[in-house]
Amino acid sequence: MGSYINLVFLLATFSAVHSYIEYDAWINVELHHALDSDDPDIFKYRANITIPSLNSGLSNVVQEDLSNEDVEKIKSLAVKNGFYRMKAIVEYPNGVKRTFSTANKACSILSAQLNDELWIAIDGSGFVNAITLSTSGVDINECSLFDFSLSTRQYNTEVLIKHTELAPVADTASFIQKIEREREARERGEVKDNRGFFAKYWIYIVPVVILLFVSGAANPDQQK
Repeated sequence: MGSYINLVFLLATFSAVHSYIEYDAWINVELHHALDSDDPDIFKYRANITIPSLNSGLSNVVQEDLSNEDVEKIKSLAVKNGFYRMKAIVEYPNGVKRTFSTANKACSILSAQLNDELWIAIDGSGFVNAITLSTSGVDINECSLFDFSLSTRQYNTEVLIKHTELAPVADTASFIQKIEREREARERGEVKDNRGFFAKYWIYIVPVVILLFVSGAANPDQQK
């Protein structure tokens, strides 16, 4: 009885640990961004994204308004032609967390008026394998000369779920099994070889022909 209880406990623990691999599960993504060019290791909370169903791709985004100080820091990054860096912390239903990093030019963030896209790549098991930040901002060569006037203090983020497509895989195991079955059948005499003489013995005939051809080419005087 004790062994049975231990087995049930182990199975329950395993199920709890691996429950987030279910394809149509929910995840939570917390966003933090680094705005201070003088202290790039400090990340500040930006937003929380809840995706109740990976299959549907619907999301609920709650963003923090930028303070005037935050805006000035992003402008400072843009003037220096620096990168706006973001950290995304993904939390699965069982509490397991995984962190992803992404970045984009601060110029692009400001020129797009804080409109951006967050691409979340999901594999077939429901794991997040990449998070990428992109914008539709214009490509600016000299950021220091651009007017970064903002009409808003809040990000407008579109969350896009991208499901990883698996490439076709060769069915090597079935091919090997087929070859093995044919070989065993030939050994038992169940399969007759109806090939012609040349088809059966070409592996022996061709080398001899090549050897004769090479020998003749090497001794042209003997052919006169």
